Amino acid sequence: MPATPPQPRRTVAIILLDRVVALVTAARRVLTGREDVSRATWVAVIAALGVLIATVVSVVGVLRTPEKLTPVTLDPPPSVEQAGASPSSTPRAQARPALTSPAVPAPPPASASSPPPTGETSSRPTPTGTTAEPTPAALGADFAITDNALLSYGVTVTISNPGAVPASRWTLVVTLPRESLGVSGVEGAQASRDGAVWTFVPDGDTGQVPGSASIRVTFRVNGSLTGSAPRACTIDGVTCAGLSD
Repeated sequence: MPATPPQPRRTVAIILLDRVVALVTAARRVLTGREDVSRATWVAVIAALGVLIATVVSVVGVLRTPEKLTPVTLDPPPSVEQAGASPSSTPRAQARPALTSPAVPAPPPASASSPPPTGETSSRPTPTGTTAEPTPAALGADFAITDNALLSYGVTVTISNPGAVPASRWTLVVTLPRESLGVSGVEGAQASRDGAVWTFVPDGDTGQVPGSASIRVTFRVNGSLTGSAPRACTIDGVTCAGLSD
């Protein structure tokens, strides 16, 4: 017995076309069998058949060319991290912690008993017990006329220091009775004149009167001897001894 040849496989497109043709044929038979069918009804039926045929053609074209159907891929919804990110392409600058300088330890308190650093010297003077310098005693003077000549006489003034402390400065003042009398030959002092008043101060050799010692100042008074004796003599304001009244 001969084998039955295999039937060709009908595709979806062929099945749809067969159904459309069958529907068209059935509609034609119904409409042609009725006499009361109006023209408007024919138009509506033909329009519906046209839409159906167009739909079938479109479906058939798609089924025959499945490679043209490109699947549409949808992007996945953004995650929570992406939704909170900035839309700009540049990433937002992250906040950096503020830089703090390292704490500098405080220097230890200086101890009162610790010695000063090597190589440093204190500019403060070391307090020491100070004593007041002793004050020299008041000087005394002894006035004496040593010799008389025809028109002059000699004078010797002995300046004494009764204390133990040396006296470095002194002033001897001799007041003559008139300005016409002069002084010459001064030794042991430097003399200056203001009218009849003569002032004597130490020179290089008599600048200091040692304690419990004395120095001498000598000079000559020139002029008429009548009434030529000095009227006053003082040493540092103290009246000289030996001056005749």
